[in-house]
Amino acid sequence: MIEIGKVISSTPGTILVAIENVDIFERNKSKIKISRYVSIEDGNDLKILASIQNVSAVQSSDATTISYTVACSPIGCYSESEDGIQFRQGGVNLPSPTEPAYLPDDETINAIFSSNDNFSFCVGHLSNNQTVSYFVDGNRFFGKHIAVVGSTGSGKSCAVARLLQNIMKINGGHNQNAGQLKNAHVIIFDIHSEYKSAFTLAEQEQFNLNCLDVEKLCLPYWLMNAQELEALFIESNEMNSHNQISQFKKAVILSKEKHNPEMEHITYDTPVYFDILDVYRYIKNKNSEVISKKEGEPHLPKKNDGSLINNADELYLTEVVEFAATSQAGATKASVGPYNGEFERFITRLETKLSDKRLKFITKPEKEEGVPYTTQDFAEILKQFLGYIDKSNVTIIDLSAIPFEVLSIVISLLSRVIFDFAFHYSKIRHQEGLVNDIPFMLVCEEAHNYIPKSGGAEYSASRHSIERIAKEGRKYGLNLMVVSQRPSEVSETIFSQCNNFIVLKLTNVNDQSCIKNLLPDNNASLVDILPTLAAGECLVVGDAVPLPAVVKMDMPNPIPNSSNVNVYDEWSKDWIDIAFDNVIRRWRKE
Repeated sequence: MIEIGKVISSTPGTILVAIENVDIFERNKSKIKISRYVSIEDGNDLKILASIQNVSAVQSSDATTISYTVACSPIGCYSESEDGIQFRQGGVNLPSPTEPAYLPDDETINAIFSSNDNFSFCVGHLSNNQTVSYFVDGNRFFGKHIAVVGSTGSGKSCAVARLLQNIMKINGGHNQNAGQLKNAHVIIFDIHSEYKSAFTLAEQEQFNLNCLDVEKLCLPYWLMNAQELEALFIESNEMNSHNQISQFKKAVILSKEKHNPEMEHITYDTPVYFDILDVYRYIKNKNSEVISKKEGEPHLPKKNDGSLINNADELYLTEVVEFAATSQAGATKASVGPYNGEFERFITRLETKLSDKRLKFITKPEKEEGVPYTTQDFAEILKQFLGYIDKSNVTIIDLSAIPFEVLSIVISLLSRVIFDFAFHYSKIRHQEGLVNDIPFMLVCEEAHNYIPKSGGAEYSASRHSIERIAKEGRKYGLNLMVVSQRPSEVSETIFSQCNNFIVLKLTNVNDQSCIKNLLPDNNASLVDILPTLAAGECLVVGDAVPLPAVVKMDMPNPIPNSSNVNVYDEWSKDWIDIAFDNVIRRWRKE
């Protein structure tokens, strides 16, 4: 190793090294750069490894000589022995002034970053030394939540695709696991329909991709819990929303009991089939109900033929009743029911939702023409989300065509069902004295669109479900990869649970500040380099890394469909006519 100078100042966050020999600086200028490394004696048997944060030149008062000061951040310590180099992140004893500082040779850096039993998953190569591969602890990296952030155009989609391809052993369009299906399970919420191309391989590669778009996705309304159902069908800001909720809840439970007579203890949240048309009829009848008030006659709902209804709850589910007219005459005395006229807007909303063809995958999912999915089909519905129909390692849920007004509800339902499956499967394994052997990773692409830090009731369902995964999912083998171009706008609860960060170029000051607050104190200064990163370069920080570093990731192959349009080149071409009929036909979903 080459000695370059001496320590002149030492604090927990910064060590200053003075380089007074100009010749030494000039000869090693290529290695004395931001984010490269310095090795410093600590006065014992250990050496401190520090990352260069700043290099400055100081001219003497008489302007005859120049000295240099290198500010670096301590990140770990290592020892050298016959068994090789042993590196430990953190736990640094700060050096005293006058301790020598060195430029570590390539062999030392390679030894620290080399693959071993713990650090075996390759993320990329050191940006400042492409010959050194950068490995992380795969179990700690994928076994905890990951945040991938970066401004538009920084290469987020390519970074995510490359990481997932590395897991699947896909490289250069080839599946290295062809013929031997592995137990990897990744589910991607794809907002912009980008990732299908990154995992579509030739047939001979034997890689099954499970891609569910709005045409294939089956997401029955009866899987929804109370919060999701009410978010879909009820306006919470209406004056009588509490009455809507009470009668809607009652109708849902009655319909579940009607269609599942063999089951006991059915609740509002029990994931079993009910007929939404039963609920519609029940609410419509409650809105028109007339009660007999004739003296000597039970005060029961009264039909227009004068007969009384003894089994109102049962009848209201099956037919729309024609009620008697209200009357003050003694022989026909009758008055409106407690909810008569209350639900006009509610009924209109139900009719609108049920007739909306865009929501057919929720309101009218059918396994074949005219045959709805029912309670007995629950396993098949789960298998489609989890990739178990075609035994797929990667499931892409293409949300690009999902209407915005139901996006939060759809994401809430999907993430909650996946969490509930992981929870109950883990509990079964725990009863046998075992751990979950089918872990899942949920990739939340463009997370700021549905789990924002702030927002109205329209985001509450998805935010609640994914925050629950962030706080509890790891215990049940369910982990998150949260991807966003605006980390400052994503739920703080979710980012605070992330243990590992891949940070690409960030130019927004608020986003930089957000990431700085999330990183450990001894890594916070690394945020200063984020605006200068090139496309594909990223800062990798977390408890799964040997030490924080700027890494250059390889391009995925195949690549995701996330390329920008070359606007200037396209505008320079001759005029191109548009087949408007084709666009409109797709727009209408014809």
